[in-house]
Amino acid sequence: MFYKQNVLLGALFILLSEFMFASMGAVVKQLTQSLPSEMAVFMRNLFGVALLLPLVWGGGFVRLKTQVFHLHLLRSVAGVSAMYCFFYALANLPLADGMLLKMTSPLFMPLIAWYWLSEPMYRTVLLAIGIGFVGVILVLNPGGEFNQIALIGLLGGLFASLAKVSLRRLGKTEPSVRVVFYFALLSTMISAIPMGWSWQQPTFTEWWLFALLGVFGTLGQLLLTRGYAIATAARVSPFTYTSVLFGAAYGYLFWGETLSLQFIFGAFLIGLAGIIALKGGRETDERLASDAVRN
Repeated sequence: MFYKQNVLLGALFILLSEFMFASMGAVVKQLTQSLPSEMAVFMRNLFGVALLLPLVWGGGFVRLKTQVFHLHLLRSVAGVSAMYCFFYALANLPLADGMLLKMTSPLFMPLIAWYWLSEPMYRTVLLAIGIGFVGVILVLNPGGEFNQIALIGLLGGLFASLAKVSLRRLGKTEPSVRVVFYFALLSTMISAIPMGWSWQQPTFTEWWLFALLGVFGTLGQLLLTRGYAIATAARVSPFTYTSVLFGAAYGYLFWGETLSLQFIFGAFLIGLAGIIALKGGRETDERLASDAVRN
């Protein structure tokens, strides 16, 4: 009974986090109607640093000493690159399309982890990758021609997967506060560079939207972390795809966007692939561990 309650509560946290991320996507789409997407990326990172500074200050800056700064830098460059691609896709595609392309990172992660971390590649995962990319093709090719803007969103999924795999390496030696702070700080510094030529003075309303951007993004991260802390990833991670549904609802309500049957089928395949990859890899790991114990 307690386990079921944990799963339900974890799923609720994941649902709320994805609602926050979809809300952040809607704010990005609104802001980029009049401001460059580079400003949205910078403001998102700047608010992240502002929210984290009190936490770091209270714990002492000595906690920031690291021996793997190069990995922090790699994660930040990959993460900011993914954010640029994602925000650009949100600005120029229907909101649901942009949210879906963000969810393609699990398709790239096993390949990067296999090449970089020498993690095993299971047949179930390979099948999931194949199914997922069929779904991607359906989404990218709605009218018989590939959408170049959608390819940028897909590139964002690749960068995001690199950032997540580098996080695995960092997690072996680095505490979470240090990892999060370095990402926020370095990402802000990197994304500040384009401000030299792309800055525009926001209106009063746009400043409030930037504030919402930071709030939604931060709450989404906190809720996501809490959801995975109280329930297993295999049980609750399928709920991360609800951000596409929330994005579709926002797109319809505020911009009159509709979904094609081809997009819906492609989204279904991508979601199915993510679930298969997660559960397939997890079950195989458990089987190997069980065999090792018996032997």
